[in-house]
Amino acid sequence: MPAYRSTRVLIVARRTADSRELIEAVAARADRGPCNFTLLVPLSLRILTGIAYRSQRDIEAERRIAAAVPRLSHAAGSEVVAVLGAHDPVAATRDALKLMGFDEVIVSMLPTRISRWRSLDVPGRIRALGVPVTEVIAAEAPDAAAEAPGPGAESSGARLPAA
Repeated sequence: MPAYRSTRVLIVARRTADSRELIEAVAARADRGPCNFTLLVPLSLRILTGIAYRSQRDIEAERRIAAAVPRLSHAAGSEVVAVLGAHDPVAATRDALKLMGFDEVIVSMLPTRISRWRSLDVPGRIRALGVPVTEVIAAEAPDAAAEAPGPGAESSGARLPAA
């Protein structure tokens, strides 16, 4: 990589996008050398009367982005751009890699005992796309009282990816 070019880092996170652990990982990565960060938040998949659909407007994802971008930008020392992607985090990452050509990926997940992304081996599947992956595990799940999970959220028992 030429010395004048910044490394392009894709951050893949949903429920942990504004976690302390991710903020610290972004700050540590920024300290290692020049880089630009993009936050990718996969859309939520909702279940309604047995029919899967993707909402036109994912309010939960928009709230995550609004909460995370200022904190991530501060940690990165530069503006972090945020995008929404497909509900499948691996497909969303694959699309982002093809369209925007990132050099590395940071995957932020819920604690191992409750992470669907971990059970689906999302980091390993992204690594198989040929890009270095850093895994960040949040110390605890987001405050359940602060979140009102919608249909299809992890607490419902549905087999859907979430992190």
